[in-house]
Amino acid sequence: MDIAMPCEQEQLTEEQQQELLTRVIREYNRDEHNLIQILHYAQAIYGCLPLDVQRQVARDMDVPLSRISGVVSFYSYFSTEPRGEHTISVCLGTACYVRGGKKIVDRLKEVLDVEVGETTPDRLFSLEIKRCFGSCGLAPAVSIDDTVHKRVNPNKIQQILRMYGWEGD
Repeated sequence: MDIAMPCEQEQLTEEQQQELLTRVIREYNRDEHNLIQILHYAQAIYGCLPLDVQRQVARDMDVPLSRISGVVSFYSYFSTEPRGEHTISVCLGTACYVRGGKKIVDRLKEVLDVEVGETTPDRLFSLEIKRCFGSCGLAPAVSIDDTVHKRVNPNKIQQILRMYGWEGD
């Protein structure tokens, strides 16, 4: 595919975003077999996949909106809300849960003042839960972006967040 994606710092107008997405869909021949790739591009263009973007994809591909929304809601990679610069994932698999994973979630919610699935108002962090990292020996584990923090306890949360630019108390 020969479509140049905008740099993160490059801001496109709404019209330019729509034109780029229409071009992506055309390049993929409006083929429903390419829906996931098209949605990946759409999320790269818009930063997330709100309902109006899903409607555009459905309209341009001539696919029911319910099909688009079903794919977006099924895959955890896709987000309908803007994501934070950093994604915090707390493992709540059996080992992590038993060793205090729920307390980690509660502390993060308190410190960041967000619920699971939300993003901080400054767009620095998004908070999510995962079922298992496969790091049971490191429980409880917290992943921020691609870094797994092992044997986390609620008292370590603020220290860890500061490593990612958090400036709270």
